[in-house]
Amino acid sequence: MFRALLLVMCAIGLLQTVAKGQTTWCNPVDVDYQYGEFIPHNRSNFKEHPPIIARGSADPVFINHHIDGKHEGYYLFSTSARGYWRSDDLVSWTRIIPKGDWPISYFKEHSPTSSIENWKGEELYFKDMIAPAAISHNDTLFLMASSRKGKAPVFYSVNPAKGEWAVYEESLTFPTSADGNIWDPGLFYDDEQSQWYIYWGSSNLYPLYGTKLINTKTSTHFDLDSRKRAMVYLYPELHGWERFGRDHRSNMHPYIEGPEVDKYNGKYYLTYAGPGTSENMYGNGVYTSDSPLGPWEYAPNNPVAYKPGGFLNGAGHGNLFQDKYGNYWNTGTSWIGVNWVFERRISMLPASFDQDGLMYANSRFADFPQLKANEKWTNTNDLFAGWMLLSYKKDVKVSSQKDDALGGQHLTDENPRTYWVAKNNHKGEYAIIDLGDACQVNAIQLNYSDYLQHDTSLYAPYPVRGDLESHLKKVYNRYKVYASLNGKKWSLIADKSAETVNRSNPYIELPESVEVRYIKFENIHTPTQNLALSDIRIFGKGRGQLPTRPQSVIAKRDTDDRNAFISWQAVDGAVGYNILWGIAPDKLYSCYQVWADVGCEREVRALNSKQEYYFAIEAFNEVGVSELSQIHKCK
Repeated sequence: MFRALLLVMCAIGLLQTVAKGQTTWCNPVDVDYQYGEFIPHNRSNFKEHPPIIARGSADPVFINHHIDGKHEGYYLFSTSARGYWRSDDLVSWTRIIPKGDWPISYFKEHSPTSSIENWKGEELYFKDMIAPAAISHNDTLFLMASSRKGKAPVFYSVNPAKGEWAVYEESLTFPTSADGNIWDPGLFYDDEQSQWYIYWGSSNLYPLYGTKLINTKTSTHFDLDSRKRAMVYLYPELHGWERFGRDHRSNMHPYIEGPEVDKYNGKYYLTYAGPGTSENMYGNGVYTSDSPLGPWEYAPNNPVAYKPGGFLNGAGHGNLFQDKYGNYWNTGTSWIGVNWVFERRISMLPASFDQDGLMYANSRFADFPQLKANEKWTNTNDLFAGWMLLSYKKDVKVSSQKDDALGGQHLTDENPRTYWVAKNNHKGEYAIIDLGDACQVNAIQLNYSDYLQHDTSLYAPYPVRGDLESHLKKVYNRYKVYASLNGKKWSLIADKSAETVNRSNPYIELPESVEVRYIKFENIHTPTQNLALSDIRIFGKGRGQLPTRPQSVIAKRDTDDRNAFISWQAVDGAVGYNILWGIAPDKLYSCYQVWADVGCEREVRALNSKQEYYFAIEAFNEVGVSELSQIHKCK
């Protein structure tokens, strides 16, 4: 019997994103991404239109901050974020508006996407903080932004929860060789050596660099050791995943970027991103060393963070951190790419080190609901909530649409680069999804799309340099979600009519599952010129049986051994499959999710030359996940 639920939502605080008490979460990370990108027509995917304003962020750094040896909170810094966020549990995030001194990213020359300002007596070309470095050390948070001026300040805070920041080092000057940029910096402090290090680089010409930072305990000052070293390069002729383009099919020279060093069991791990942020193949690799400045050894299971399939693509350029329970996470950047190549979101993957010291991050079902971490887990798969996708390719009815190409069918295609656009952005516009049968629904994720947004009044002011707080009060999405068994009698299951936060990818966990066939989204207020959503994703449990174990798996190595061809027999009723592979039968750490309606074969082009591999397949449907197929050595 249908159980009608009325969620009486209290008016939440101005800057808080998700409801307290939530036990699950879903990528992309649900924070209030701001309209922080001004996209000129020559860089836009809509070149015939005026400049576009879009939401997004990327290049995250998650920090587990300690004071007096105790966990104080998690902090999230990222590109064009207009400030930063704080969380107690990695699920519910609160925006912090900084005050005092605050980083920006400097440029040598003015561009259509940078600003000009006289700041402290100097004419600057700048944008909001891009690709920052951050670290917690001695009860203090240190922060710096990327810069193209050959120098950059370093900031610090002893009270980041209150947004209080000051300058620690006024001008950290970098060697002028190579391209002179301090782009994608990473900070590391080696407790054993009592020594600071810095790493940087983002280029398809130059390597990543690293050197020591000289700091005395009696002064608030950093000096950079000019004896910088080249750390690592890309070798796409050996490492298939380092090739550029969608599914690594471009001949363009790839980019290496986003270096960070961490230490585990006496070993140093240098993570890096490649081969480019603008497609589905963006991932993280790792090198290891006995020294923080190398020489470095390539990890045989690279890429260690990789998500080329499913709804959310990409897992590169983030950081590795431990939560308060000792669990590791690999954070990264996921590609949206509607308005331009750099339209992105932030994601988190559970990570670990195996008994051989191999680092890996788990992207299996990474864009399905995950359990909130409340303790130390024993397996990175432990966080998957088991709530399956119920909405894939289901029928949709909408109140209106701009044209057939922008119709409601896109709301269930699991593609953030296609979208429904209502004919008018009016209160009451709706979309109804028919699940085809009564299902147990546990959660819903809405994914707004910024389709042809030209209103520059939505462009968020920079922290410190503008009235960001007043701006935030004006930009929000409001809506209601209803459920029904027969499509006639509706019950309200999520009321966001008092929402005060600009959430582009709101994830709504219901307090308990509801048995429904129809889900209805109803618009109340959208601040943009167009009401557009790419996907309404519905999670829970359907009716029926688990899919059977996949059979007839074939894994064949190409003559170019960076590639392999994988095929299997179709499983009745499967919604999709996970292709799992790794360098040993017990190390199947990589995953490529594919949908059942696109066929039962895939070319995997992310392998390392001369490395042995093993493959297996699992099927999933609306009920759950099959038993893993037999594991096959790739020959």
